[in-house]
Amino acid sequence: MIQKNKWAWAWVPTLYFAQGLPYALVVTVSVIMYKRLGFSNSDLGLYTSLLYLPWVIKPLWSPFVDLKSTKRNWFLGMQLLASVALFAIGLTLPTNIFFVTSLACFWMVAFASATNDIATDGYYMIGLTEDKQSFFVGMRSVFYKLANVTGQGLLVVLAGFLENKYGDNTKAWSYTMLCAGSIMLLMTLSNFIVTPKFESSEAIALEKPKSFWEVFVSFFKKPGMGMAIAFILFFRLGESQLVKMASPFLLDPTSVGGLGYSTSEVGTIYGTIGVVFLTVGGILGGILISRDGLKKWMLPMLISLNAPNALYALLALTGSTEAWAVTGTVIVEQFGYGFGIAGFMVYLIYIAEGNSKTSHYALATGFMALGMMLPGLISGYMQEWLGYDGFFIWVVLAALPAFILLRYIKYPANFGMAKEEDK
Repeated sequence: MIQKNKWAWAWVPTLYFAQGLPYALVVTVSVIMYKRLGFSNSDLGLYTSLLYLPWVIKPLWSPFVDLKSTKRNWFLGMQLLASVALFAIGLTLPTNIFFVTSLACFWMVAFASATNDIATDGYYMIGLTEDKQSFFVGMRSVFYKLANVTGQGLLVVLAGFLENKYGDNTKAWSYTMLCAGSIMLLMTLSNFIVTPKFESSEAIALEKPKSFWEVFVSFFKKPGMGMAIAFILFFRLGESQLVKMASPFLLDPTSVGGLGYSTSEVGTIYGTIGVVFLTVGGILGGILISRDGLKKWMLPMLISLNAPNALYALLALTGSTEAWAVTGTVIVEQFGYGFGIAGFMVYLIYIAEGNSKTSHYALATGFMALGMMLPGLISGYMQEWLGYDGFFIWVVLAALPAFILLRYIKYPANFGMAKEEDK
């Protein structure tokens, strides 16, 4: 009999920090890095959105994570691979072929990160009871986002400091990526130490799917899956575009509609007070779902996730560069993300319920990634066409389909609620 919830307070933070850091580096930090190395917004949106592809197609190899070896072995191996690839980016940036080599290495990081996601999420669902999955979803979101903030906050601050110190953006970002590789390696070692070997249990072995094909068929046969997939695809339609252009918006000069902030200032804003509100929002979201169930909080959490879109539009329309306005927007964004994403992640856990939950969760998050990648591909072109003010207005409108689809998806009102004996 497997001992559920063992050492969860230790391994949930470290596992999801290790999940979030490479994601942030690929999806967000790469945008800032290539921006500082002289690339246009349209190129940024196109090439860095294509880096999202491994998260979209990860369901294609998710059954292998279920069928072969253990999820613990998978996420440790993938975290190590990601750290090696980050070191490679740092070492190749000063070369004449840095663009090709860095993109290839970012692809390796993305593949390793996507596979790590499959294994980590599967391990989470195996190692925790349903109510604890809901309770800890806030903490996992917090540490996932803290990793994002470490990437797009602290590491970007470091890059900005090194840019000023050396007067050489290439050298600065080379050292920054080497630092990122070191952090990832440290997290790999930490997870090796703190994660229990849950999958040694015979009960877990019996839950493995019988065949590759069975995994996919059983997922799409679930009741209401068509509407569920539509909701997953559109849930982050606005955010998927905002996340690509938020950093260029802060970095671009005011002459082209940006706010003219420095690399260090952008990193500092994300890496300081925003962290506090992110933590509060994420933990609060998990606690409330665990107390009241998913139904009560799904709509407020969807609103919370998308409210920051309007604040970015307001900044663009007014052209305000005041520190209090920009910082306030980031505070709402960080709290809103931490609080809002909790409901979505619990819904994805519900979608994955049953046999082959690891692969089914990967399929659900794969559709989520597709909903992030496709709009992101055109985000740079949309921004250049509409300007920053028109672009952020469009982002606000893009959130509306998710609210419409929310009325039609089905899930138990009390899903995720702690059982009486566990309260």
